[in-house]
Amino acid sequence: MTATERKVPNKLFFKIGEVCEITDTQPYVLRYWESEFPALAPAKNSSGQRIYRRRDIDTVLRIKQLLYEEGFTIAGAKKRLESELAGRVDTPIPPGAAEAAGIVADESGRSALRQVREQLREILTLLDRNGKTPA
Repeated sequence: MTATERKVPNKLFFKIGEVCEITDTQPYVLRYWESEFPALAPAKNSSGQRIYRRRDIDTVLRIKQLLYEEGFTIAGAKKRLESELAGRVDTPIPPGAAEAAGIVADESGRSALRQVREQLREILTLLDRNGKTPA
């Protein structure tokens, strides 16, 4: 269920208590998820309080869905969420389909590509958090 389906008030920013009420989540859970999911990074105001945006609420609801409804682990939910936010979801290739299509890739090559992809995502996330976007 998205934030709009839950009747999210029409305002720009939300405090942690409001987000907890909207998403039916405890504050300590939100703070833990912030440490695990780079996509969930609310800003802080001058007094240090977390300030969530609508997209943060949508992210919380999606994390909750992945963990509680779809049964993902934290690591699995993190990977799925990153894939979704990157505009693609990894779909498994049926056994033998790659070879039939003439695609040959060994597991070490795939692993290396995954590592590079993950490092690039981390770099882009850090740049985005610092207000710098790549040209």
